[in-house]
Amino acid sequence: MKTRSAPLIRGVGRALPKHYADQETLIAAFREAWAGAHFNVERLEELHRAVQVSGRHLAVPIDQYKELSSFARRNEVWMEVAVDLGEEAVRAALRRASLQPQDVDHLFFVTTTGIATPSVDARLVNRLDLRPDVRRTPIFGLGCAAGAAGIARASDYLRAFPDQIAVLLSVELCSLTLQRNDFSIPNIISSGLFGDGAAAVVLAGGKHNGSARAAGPRVTATGSVFYRDTERVMGWDIVDTGFKVVLSAKVPDVVHEHVRGDVDAFLAAHGLERTRIRHWIAHTGGPKVLKAFEETLELPPDALARSWKSLRETGNLSSAAVLFVLGELLDSGEARKGDHGLLMSMGPGFFSELVLLQW
Repeated sequence: MKTRSAPLIRGVGRALPKHYADQETLIAAFREAWAGAHFNVERLEELHRAVQVSGRHLAVPIDQYKELSSFARRNEVWMEVAVDLGEEAVRAALRRASLQPQDVDHLFFVTTTGIATPSVDARLVNRLDLRPDVRRTPIFGLGCAAGAAGIARASDYLRAFPDQIAVLLSVELCSLTLQRNDFSIPNIISSGLFGDGAAAVVLAGGKHNGSARAAGPRVTATGSVFYRDTERVMGWDIVDTGFKVVLSAKVPDVVHEHVRGDVDAFLAAHGLERTRIRHWIAHTGGPKVLKAFEETLELPPDALARSWKSLRETGNLSSAAVLFVLGELLDSGEARKGDHGLLMSMGPGFFSELVLLQW
């Protein structure tokens, strides 16, 4: 596809819950909740500090979580907060794109932390006063990869309808999935790593009015790579109390084993090498995952500085995380005409999602 006809990213909006707790406050809360179960609280503190997160935004005030004892109640709160944060993120993205809600032709919604029918995107049609003929595509279960995958699927749609506007919305409220009676290492790590937030991306087809004059990168190519027989690397077990995390220590190993070859093959198919990529937009999977990306891709110093910063400030926001990093890059104004960028994330399956950008 010629670059000038590729879908264009016109704006990224981000929203964080107003409730915030620094990591030491969260550690104290977990110490109080789990010490009575004879859990090794010293190990808890060690694991929480190892993820290098300074604090996280929470769906509700920290003292209210003890009241959310059932999956039904947590999911009810998830729906309420997801709609509020989703509206905020979409409106912010549309403002950055100089567009109105009535301009949206297709709304894509991704999440992996709650369920709703009608889905959150349907509930936002009234909130945002979207047109009654707006198309909706809710996607559940792609986990941390859904931010990149959502951009790819929205771009695929806009290649078929190049005169339209698509919006991708990601809302993840990871704190509402916590299993209070699960003392496994994966659950302990997750309780220290994952945060809450929402992000929205506005994309315009290559023939949409005004896109030729708009700033922002074009989505020139997308790719997915599925790794067979890796279903237990990451995901959920659905139990009576909700979503129980599946998180293998092998995630960095998967990065080391596959990502370099996958990235090189993807770039080569489009006439590029890693040295041509100026902007690396990586999902904030955690310190070990980011280090694995840096090592296997032989990235220059500070190539993932924005990903590290996002991890420290907000934690891993699952599918929204890579969109926060993308938003930071766009806000910086650092990219110049002709620059190439690669947006990448991994998620349950286990699989990689790659999005090639050009300014």
